Amino acid sequence: MPQMAPLNWLTLMLTFVVILLMFNIKTFYTVNHRPVINKLMIKKTHLTWKW
Repeated sequence: MPQMAPLNWLTLMLTFVVILLMFNIKTFYTVNHRPVINKLMIKKTHLTWKW
């Protein structure tokens, strides 16, 4: 029936949005981002001043 087509599209769109939100929430809370510490950034130079 052509009259039921908008309801089918609405159901498909809502299903897609719910799956998309669930996937985004899952990846946001499960991925553990660790900061990359570069060895060159930690290296400190100590200057000794002789007056």
